[in-house]
This record gives sequence, C-alpha cells and structure tokens, in this order.
Amino acid sequence: MAGKTSNQVFGKRRQQHVVILASGDRIRHMTVRPWMAAIAVCFVGVMAIGYLGATTYLIFRDNLIGASMARQARMQHEYEDRIAALRAQVDRVTSRQLLDQQVVEDKVEKLLEQQVALASRHGRLDALLDRAQAVGELPESGPLPTIKPGEPNKQASLSGGGAAAIENLLGGGKVQPAEKTSALGYVPLTDTVADRADRLFSHMTLSLKDIEQDQIDRIQQLTSGASETAEEISGILLRNGIPLDQAVNADAQGGIGGPYVAPQSSSPFNASLNELDAALTRLETMRDTAKRMPFANPAPGKDITSRFGNRPDPFLGGLAMHAGIDFRSPVGGEIRSTGAGKIIAAGPAGGYGNMVEIDHGLGLTTRYGHMSRVLVKVGDEVASGDVIGLSGSTGRSTGPHLHYEVRRNGEALDPMRFLNAGMKLTTLID
Repeated sequence: MAGKTSNQVFGKRRQQHVVILASGDRIRHMTVRPWMAAIAVCFVGVMAIGYLGATTYLIFRDNLIGASMARQARMQHEYEDRIAALRAQVDRVTSRQLLDQQVVEDKVEKLLEQQVALASRHGRLDALLDRAQAVGELPESGPLPTIKPGEPNKQASLSGGGAAAIENLLGGGKVQPAEKTSALGYVPLTDTVADRADRLFSHMTLSLKDIEQDQIDRIQQLTSGASETAEEISGILLRNGIPLDQAVNADAQGGIGGPYVAPQSSSPFNASLNELDAALTRLETMRDTAKRMPFANPAPGKDITSRFGNRPDPFLGGLAMHAGIDFRSPVGGEIRSTGAGKIIAAGPAGGYGNMVEIDHGLGLTTRYGHMSRVLVKVGDEVASGDVIGLSGSTGRSTGPHLHYEVRRNGEALDPMRFLNAGMKLTTLID
C-alpha cells in the first residue's frame, strides 16, 4: 500500500517510459528511469560545453599566441636596451678613467715644470742673496721662501704614470666603487681621481704662485734696501768731491763676452732679479769706492791738536797755512792707512821728516808726516787700516805727533770732512 502511494501524484499513477528494442524475433524493452535521463542530459551538456570551448580556443588561439610573442619580444627589447645602456655606461666610465689618468699626468707634468722653474729661480736668487748678505743688505727677519709647499725631499715623478706619481697625495689613487642601485641601466658617477686631482693641483698651484710672489716681494725689498744704501753712500761721496763717474767707469773697464744666447722672457721675476742685480752692483761699486777712499782715522783714539787752515807758525810766529791736521801721538805710536791704495813715497821729505804718501785713485792722495819709522816701501799695496809706520818728531816738528793730509790732484783738503764722512759711512760699509 505504501509503494503504491509513492508512485501516485495527486491521486494518479506516473507513467514510466519504456524503450522497446526489436531484432528479428527477439524483442527487448528497457524502462527509462529519471536518473538515466539526468545522466544523459548532463553528458550531452558536457559534450556541448567541451565542443564550444574547443571551438573558442581554435578561434582565439592565433591571437593569444601573437600576444604572447609580442610580449616576449617587448621584454627582449627592454633587456637589450638595458644591456646597451649598461655597455654605454661602462664605456663612459672606462673613457672617463683614461681621460682622468691623462689629465692627472698632464697636471703632474705642469707641476713639475713649475717646481723646476722655482728651483732654477731659487738657485739664481741664492747667488743674489749671497751678494746681498756679503754687502750686509740681507734682512734679518723673515725666512727665505721655499721652492715647494709640500714636505721636504718629496717631489712628484712621471715615471710609471702620472696617477702613480701622485697616488699618495690622492689617497691611494683608487676610485671608490659606485653605490648599488635597483636601476639596471644607470650607475651614478662618484668623485674621481681627476676631480680630487683638480682640487689638489689648484691648491698646489696657488701655493706655488704665493711662493713666487714671496720671492718677488723679497727681491723688491732687497732692491729697495740696496738702492737706498747706495744712494746714501753716493751722496756722502759726492759731498766730499769723489768723482763717482770715474769710479763707475773704472769698475766697468773689465772685459765682457760670451756666446750669443737668446734673451730670457721678461717675466716679473726676471725683471725683479735684473733690478736687484743692478742695485747690488751699484751698491758694491759705491762701497768699494768708499772703502778705497781715505775716510778712516789714521790714529784711532788720539786727540787732534791742530786743525786744517791758517794758524800761527810754531817756528816763525806769523800766520801760516796748515795743510792738514795733527794728532797727539807718542813716539812709536801706530799710524794706519786711512784707505786702500799704493805707496808712492816712503822716506825723508823735507819738513815732513819721514813721510809716507798713498795714492787712493781718482786723484786722491794722503800724506803721513813726522814718522819715527817707516814700515812700507814705494810700490806696496795697502788696505784701509794697515799699519804703515810709527809716529815720531822728525822734520819740522816741535814734538812727537802725526801730521795727516788729504789732497785731491795735489790740492790740500780739510781732512775733517773725510773723517766726519767716514763716521757716517761706517754703518753703511761695515
């Protein structure tokens, strides 16, 4: 009863579908169940969907393949572009390094040229400084400028390449590696050797220019001092009637010559050296002239008892011209030459007694009378301060003393003018 109830729908019995299969005399039948129909419908649906999917794939396959190939081609082009950019960057870095090395070598060569020039100038300057020191015009304060700003005995060399020559100065000479970046085709450039070399060489060039300017300033200072001293000496000599033109011409009579060499460039340093050389030459001429002239004291420390000019004659009582000055000096006191020259008279000379006469050049002569003993002979060369005899009372004399005369071309001059000038020249000559 329950089975029957389950097959009834609203009081009616559902009709079942039956499939009859006949083959000859044989007849078969099969009842179609609902689940069988569902399976069949599902199978047909799956086949239809598969067919539609295969058809759609075959239709769009070419487009998909083309898009995939285009995407791969774009990716390949992008990588090739990045690789080309990397190669270009590597080429730029390599070229920059080669250029940096060449720049460094050029700068080292220029720096060495400047150092050689300064060393050469320093050698020429040393000779002039020795001359200036010999004449006493070298200032006491201020050290001499050095030929290079770095440590002593350290000099760059081009052997082995310019970069190797200044490797220590540039912090090892190695370029720091670039920082890593996520961009494949970009490598940032860091501070290179050439950049550091530019800063270093700029500083060293400025230092060398400062040294050169210091040398020029020192030369100008020496030139000014030598010129002022020469002017003071020449002024004193001119006031005492010394013919400086003859003295300069006498010094210039020496022979000159040599092979022809092209003139040097008229740089400020060379011009300053020429000015200093001319000033020192003039100063030396003035000093040599002053040292030869009779400006010294023939009897140092002795009092003057009679001056130049008219005075009562000690023997006749009337006025008489005293052609020199008398120094109080005991018998045997030393008598010294007042300047450099040549002995032209040595021995008895009438009223002079034992007398020595010295020719100092430029028309100037000196006479020393009343000697007790003559220590030189005619033709001897004497320097200023040399002992030429001993004082006494020979000739026309009332007692032991030294009679001293200065004559220009045979005319008697007041020796006090030369003694006073000699006191002023002492600080300029010694």
